[in-house]
Amino acid sequence: MVPKHEQLRTILIDLARSLTPGDVLPSERQLCLDHGVSRITVRRTIGQLEAEGLLVRVRGKGTFVAARTARSRLHLASFTDEMRRMGMEPSTVVLSAEREVPPPRTAAALGLDERAEAYHLRRLRLADKLQISVDEGWYPAELFPGLDKLDLTQSVYRAMADQYGHTIDRAEQTVGSAEASAEMATLLGLAPRRPVLVADRISYSGDVAVEHALTTYRGDRYELQMSLVASPDQRGW
Repeated sequence: MVPKHEQLRTILIDLARSLTPGDVLPSERQLCLDHGVSRITVRRTIGQLEAEGLLVRVRGKGTFVAARTARSRLHLASFTDEMRRMGMEPSTVVLSAEREVPPPRTAAALGLDERAEAYHLRRLRLADKLQISVDEGWYPAELFPGLDKLDLTQSVYRAMADQYGHTIDRAEQTVGSAEASAEMATLLGLAPRRPVLVADRISYSGDVAVEHALTTYRGDRYELQMSLVASPDQRGW
């Protein structure tokens, strides 16, 4: 049986998605009465959804639907799974899918010979029909034959695992800022030269590099959330 707090979480996500940013949710007391749960369960669930950026609590006024900003917890997950976890509906527009020799930097990242080919996928990612990012990913053709023939509007990570037996289990990533090029600004619905976040990621399945990706995010619709702890030699500083 699904625990009550998980049932309430699903209910509140569906409710928030049916409303618009700024709309108020029922009071904690009303949620307790409507769904037969305790005040503690209601507060814990709302707290989780607030941390994930779906809801906003204002002292003395209530709980409101937050503006649609995707807030990632900085962990390994496909875009599709990440957006659904946050209660947003993901969608993808495939911009191009080509098999070609990658640039030297990507070939080195993937451990490819200078003439080895890779699939080059460019995709526009949306959540609730709003532009979030542009993904530019490279995948070794030898490991993923026919990748360009798959439904690339769906999760490539899931296809890599289910159809090719390569589950991504770790990645190395750096994130920096840049100015949007004219093309990128058009794709993301921004004015040219507006700041964007750019993630440069090499993903691995075991010891094998299976993806080199550059992902450009709209900074006003995407946030990175992380937990920080002191290293053992810094505790008590």
